[in-house]
Amino acid sequence: MTATAITKASWDEEPDLYGDAAGEHEGEDGTSLALFPDDEGGLTLGQRRALVSLLRNRYISAATHPEEWRTLLEARVIIKGRLNDLFLDLHLDLTESVAFKRQAVPEVTGRFPTLLYDIAYTREETILMVFLRQRMHSERAAGNEDAIIDREELITYVSGFRPDSATNQSGDAKRTENAIDALVKAKLLFKTSDPERLRIAPVIAVLMPLGRLQELLEWLIDSGASKSELVEASGNEGEEEE
Repeated sequence: MTATAITKASWDEEPDLYGDAAGEHEGEDGTSLALFPDDEGGLTLGQRRALVSLLRNRYISAATHPEEWRTLLEARVIIKGRLNDLFLDLHLDLTESVAFKRQAVPEVTGRFPTLLYDIAYTREETILMVFLRQRMHSERAAGNEDAIIDREELITYVSGFRPDSATNQSGDAKRTENAIDALVKAKLLFKTSDPERLRIAPVIAVLMPLGRLQELLEWLIDSGASKSELVEASGNEGEEEE
């Protein structure tokens, strides 16, 4: 089984995000929406910023992009329509206050043209993702809204998956450090005032639902981890979320 994938925008050519339908180039008050010469766009400045943020980022949320989030809620239909024009769909989770794009899937067989390309998580990133998802679930079950974790705890956890034949401990530790930094860059972990402590992004509960978590747990077990090790790390493996 392969790990899940990070998607990034890859522009082969400049796409037409805004269309050219008649009547789309004026605001509700009749004023022009043009922001530059020959601008035929049909979105306000704020709506365009929200759309671009969705295209450029893994996700946006009320915490990471407050202005764009408010605009998205106000103009959800029109922004979703612009994404749909690009064969992308909008996932909006009001409980976690997070939104992200994903590739649209046709009702019939085949694939749509895509602006996204997949980069698989490394083994270390996948192990960390599973651990973070479990820890977030455990903390919330205990009534804690925020989940803070030590960097050293993450390194130790990943080292538990090192096969007995592995002898390059420094190289393994470096790959884990790189994996942690990659998750910080992807905004799945946030830095705190203490450089050795990190806050888990709530969006991980949306990006990795329980069904996907179970698949990855099975993959980790197949790769050499025991289920008891995984349960011990999380404390609540297998519980239902409300």
